[in-house]
Amino acid sequence: MTYAVIAHYKCRPEDAGLIRSTLAVMRESVREKEPGNVLYFVHEDAEQGEEARFTLYEQFTDEAAFQSHLDSEHYAEHIAGLVRPMLIERKVWFGHVL
Repeated sequence: MTYAVIAHYKCRPEDAGLIRSTLAVMRESVREKEPGNVLYFVHEDAEQGEEARFTLYEQFTDEAAFQSHLDSEHYAEHIAGLVRPMLIERKVWFGHVL
């Protein structure tokens, strides 16, 4: 069953540019290097306030493909190593696509 992930990120406005560009690089890495990835979309909130907000919508063929995503070098470098330490809030939801 297809495995879905929705992640909501909040960061300081001054960090938004770096996070935006890093998420774009990550999106391309996932699409090119992860055969278990079905979809990987990055959205930026059109109404920026005191925080910048991003939403990621991802689909993987199954939970094992998602685990491979988490274990990848590009995840370690871009998300765990750069984006996550800059966030002021992170919420993640997991589900199965019907």
